[in-house]
Amino acid sequence: MRRSALYSRSPRRDVPAGDTTQATAPDTPPAAAAPVAARRSRFAFAQRHERWLALCAGLLVGAIAFALWNSARPAARALTQKDIDGAVLHTLATQTLPSRAAKAYEAVRPSIVKVIGTGYPDDDKDDAKKRDKADTDKAGKAGKGDKPSTAPKDDTKRAEAKPPVAPAAPADRKAAGPDDKKDRQPLPDGHPDSGKGIGIGTGVVIVDTKGIILTNLHVVLGASKIKVVFFDGLESEATVIGVQPENDLAVLKASNLPDDLKAAVLRSTQDLAPGDEVVAAGFPFGIGPSASAGIISGLKREYRSPEGKRLLTNLIQFDAAANPGNSGGPLVTMDGEVVGIVTAILNPTDQRVFVGIGFAVPIENAASAVGMSPF
Repeated sequence: MRRSALYSRSPRRDVPAGDTTQATAPDTPPAAAAPVAARRSRFAFAQRHERWLALCAGLLVGAIAFALWNSARPAARALTQKDIDGAVLHTLATQTLPSRAAKAYEAVRPSIVKVIGTGYPDDDKDDAKKRDKADTDKAGKAGKGDKPSTAPKDDTKRAEAKPPVAPAAPADRKAAGPDDKKDRQPLPDGHPDSGKGIGIGTGVVIVDTKGIILTNLHVVLGASKIKVVFFDGLESEATVIGVQPENDLAVLKASNLPDDLKAAVLRSTQDLAPGDEVVAAGFPFGIGPSASAGIISGLKREYRSPEGKRLLTNLIQFDAAANPGNSGGPLVTMDGEVVGIVTAILNPTDQRVFVGIGFAVPIENAASAVGMSPF
């Protein structure tokens, strides 16, 4: 039986006799298809990373723009002394700077304390009572028509009678500085020490960690209680831990201290000269703290108390205003350094106010009262 021929469904192509390329590799793509495929691959990559590519391009453009701007910018001119002087003059012309005295006061202000002594015998009140009693007795006798007695005085009984004992505090406190009675300020009604007298002075902190304060001896001598008021308003009781009567100095120790207490800076008086500017700080008449400015008027001066009982030597004379209440306060240079402790004023009248001559104990003597080197 004859079999029929089998045919494929695809049309038959005639292949030239000498061409064997398609016969051997019918599935190989043409050569032009390779670049197209590469372009398609890059395009697909760009689509996947479009945001990152845009960010990188922006940064690159910004860097190029900054480089161009920086290269076109003129170089900074170096400052000269003329520029600096001009800036200083402009500042001085447009701004008000604090004075040297103001800066000196601000430097020492945190170290200034108000010293209050209470419990002094009230001599003024006692004297007033005695005068009132004498006037009453005299008026009573005059009303009754009594005649003055002509009997001889009994000198024996007068000799046997013991004289009244004068309080030690006022007598000693007059040895230097303001008068004790006029230095006192009245206490408010109901105060536990009302009627006992009060003395107000100034002190300066010289050891901040222990609360050591320098003041005048006549400010605290005879007081039954001593209180100090610091710059921030903190009040504390204080006790006397040392005295130097020959220089009218007392050393106090406060029981409570502020957290930011600052000790004053002490300076030697060896290079002081008449004409040097100084500031006296304290509580004149209890007002303050107050500052007054002046100069050094002289060195190695002497001062004798009004009663003539005590002579102070080697004092600094100054003309910065000082009044009752300034006693014990610091005398400060324009650098804010303490060179002395204000201790007395000279006034030939009984007014006990400043007439231009004040005295301060050199800080070397004041520090020796504490038993320490001041520098």
